[in-house]
Amino acid sequence: MDILSIAGIALAFIAILGGNALEGGHLSSLMQLTAFIIVFGGTLGAVLIQTPLNIFMRSLKTVMWVIFPPKVAAAEAVQKIVNWSNIARKEGLLGLESITESEPELFARKGLQLLVDGSDPEAIRSIMEVEVGALEYHDTQAAKVFEGMGGYSPTIGIIGAVMGLIHVMNNLADPSKLGSGIAVAFVATIYGVGLANLFFLPMANKLKSIVHVQTQFREMIIEGIVSIAEGENPRNIETKLQGYIH
Repeated sequence: MDILSIAGIALAFIAILGGNALEGGHLSSLMQLTAFIIVFGGTLGAVLIQTPLNIFMRSLKTVMWVIFPPKVAAAEAVQKIVNWSNIARKEGLLGLESITESEPELFARKGLQLLVDGSDPEAIRSIMEVEVGALEYHDTQAAKVFEGMGGYSPTIGIIGAVMGLIHVMNNLADPSKLGSGIAVAFVATIYGVGLANLFFLPMANKLKSIVHVQTQFREMIIEGIVSIAEGENPRNIETKLQGYIH
């Protein structure tokens, strides 16, 4: 669980709602269903237009990474790779066959299988780098869905504000209807800017950083497996891979 994400969301709400209360404002004045429907619905519709279905579905799966990021045990992986290297030196590459079947990490398992099959080191690197590039691209595009929402949200908020003002102008003869129209106008702007800067853009940046960490982790696995294929000393492999951790 990412404590910083939870703390950030809580602090943002406390600061904004607390500041509103200190100024004598009421929470009910910020609760406008009409404004929320305009801003969130319009933003979602805009991002659906620009996003392919598979990328949008991927974004729904990765959104939980903001709170529950995938575990990347780099130090443990280094020790596993060093252990694989020792086995390969003692028993040959075929000695890794039993380990391949039990390896839980799918990406590492694919690399081990290529190793056991006797693939050339450069072929192993080439094959695995293609997969790394594809995974990084799709996950980065998923993060950009929220980046797009962060870009559209403030503009949709302005649309909501203008709609509220139009409603006000159409009811100048009836003062009882002016208050609700003005409320929607200003609250729609708050929703648009707030959703963008408190949720969508921070989520996009957090997801991009997670994708970067995962990519580095996979590159480390590639380097380790290729080093085993090249017959490097286990101690040298460990020293090389430690650089990815720091």
